[in-house]
Amino acid sequence: MIIQQLPETLVNQIAAGEVIERPASAAKELIENAIDAGATRIDIATAGGGKTLLRITDNGMGMDARDLELAVRRHCTSKLKTSLDDIKSLGFRGEALPSIGSVARLTITSRQAGSASAFQISVEGGKVSDVRPAPGNVGTVVEVRDLFFATPARLKFLKTERAEAAAITEMVKRMAIAFPTIRFVLSGLDRSTLELGATGDDHLARIAQVLGPEFRDNAIALDAVREDVHMGGFAGVPTFNRGNSAHQYAFVNGRPVQDKLVLSAIRGAYAETVPFGRYPVAVLSLTLDPALVDVNVHPAKSDVRFRDPGLVRGLIVGGIREALAREGDRSSTAGADAMLRAFRPGGGNGGFTPRPAPAAHWRMETSPSRPIPAWQPPAPGMSESSQGRFDSMAAPAARMENAISQPVPEATDTGRFRLGAARAQLHANYIVAQTEDGLVIVDQHAAHERLVFEDMRKALTGRRLPSQGLLIPEIVDLPEEDCDRLMAHADNLDRLGLAIERFGPGAIAVRETPSMLGEVNVSGLLHQLADEIAEWDTADGLFAKLEHVAATMACHGSVRSGRVLRPEEMNALLRKMEDTPGSGQCNHGRPTYVELKLSDIERLFGRS
Repeated sequence: MIIQQLPETLVNQIAAGEVIERPASAAKELIENAIDAGATRIDIATAGGGKTLLRITDNGMGMDARDLELAVRRHCTSKLKTSLDDIKSLGFRGEALPSIGSVARLTITSRQAGSASAFQISVEGGKVSDVRPAPGNVGTVVEVRDLFFATPARLKFLKTERAEAAAITEMVKRMAIAFPTIRFVLSGLDRSTLELGATGDDHLARIAQVLGPEFRDNAIALDAVREDVHMGGFAGVPTFNRGNSAHQYAFVNGRPVQDKLVLSAIRGAYAETVPFGRYPVAVLSLTLDPALVDVNVHPAKSDVRFRDPGLVRGLIVGGIREALAREGDRSSTAGADAMLRAFRPGGGNGGFTPRPAPAAHWRMETSPSRPIPAWQPPAPGMSESSQGRFDSMAAPAARMENAISQPVPEATDTGRFRLGAARAQLHANYIVAQTEDGLVIVDQHAAHERLVFEDMRKALTGRRLPSQGLLIPEIVDLPEEDCDRLMAHADNLDRLGLAIERFGPGAIAVRETPSMLGEVNVSGLLHQLADEIAEWDTADGLFAKLEHVAATMACHGSVRSGRVLRPEEMNALLRKMEDTPGSGQCNHGRPTYVELKLSDIERLFGRS
């Protein structure tokens, strides 16, 4: 075998296979160059899903003839000097333009302010032309035609023109959210024009341009700091969710990323608040010292590596949860809109035909409530012999049952309370309350389930959890590095009822396990925790398991559907909801109440 150096054209084509995966990848690299050049307006034109034509026009600082000649050579850049520890620009490798030029027909026309004319250079399948004068405005126009014509095999792996055009649209939206001071215009023969005007410092206005105006009414501002990392942005209320994760945006020092640590942290922050199969809407912006994050881990620069991933994950989870606890229990406007559509002719599923309901369903139910046991049997899969170990966790449910049975004065001043005063109970399950400017309909079982769960969650964090000692300690064999990771978190695990200690090289002895878990696969639990610590440097998985058990117990211990409540009980439940963070949705993520403003009701009757 003889080792030889590959030709420059082939080297560029190999690099293009890593950097330029599809038309959207090329568009992303070119838009990043425009932003780094100080552009305030960027126009993107496409044809054939970007395969036939991709043109990026900006009003940035432009390039002179010498810059153009170097720009199409590999590893020539103005953005990186000597170190990868202080990257403050979007681009830095100097690979995008030569990579594109090696697999497409590339033309760059650029003019600097004060220059008598623009200059132009072309690259076709890796062959570079001479720089020549050309007409052009201040800024740069990069035109890419016949992408991958020089590597036909790559064309076979591209999707339909519509799918490739949609990928470019999504990429432009991400860049637009990251840079609200720039005007973006996306047009072409294969699409309708998308124009996103600059919004200056009003970041929420730009997000609303992309996600829709309803996001503004359902967004919670984020502002959290942990050590040297700051998290800003906006999180949607839990009841404002979507069917996929496409509405989750993350940025690190202004760079759009799709990092699995960040996306996993978002899921963790919304645990027990969003229904299974639904996804929260969030826009996160992380700002930290460039030396604390490595952006040079993937050719597309979509993944990053944090020096302290556990700190970043904890910041995201804690920051979002704090914001949700502060104001996330409000009802999503989407719920009210859905209700209004259902009441309109032809709305809902198959249309809505009003019909009178039985009178008994529309009167205030005042019959005595039947007693409910303070606690229910263990959740399925838990042994009856373990029942005694759940007493301390059952107490909050019992206390909540007592709380809603205590007589309280009937609330008549609707302006005093956010959720208003109870006026009726419908079908022995829904509480109708009158507020100062509308009405609220509450699902009593879902609401009480959440209240019980939050009381149990406080019990989880307030003291060391009850544990059950093992008659014979269980020895779990693990790689030495996993043993070290687990022992580094031994104190935190002990507070959750899991007592571990070293047992020679490559082994951990488990002496106690959390009582809430009942019979547990100790070996499987430790392996899972070790994997989590290795990935995220956190052992939150055990707490998540305990929260899941608490959620199941809360469901069994809450007020059931079909129970008739007295007026004072309904008002007590409303007051408790107002004081409890996260009461806007149950443990399964379903909304606990829907709010209709008086203006919405008046629109139904044509009064406004």
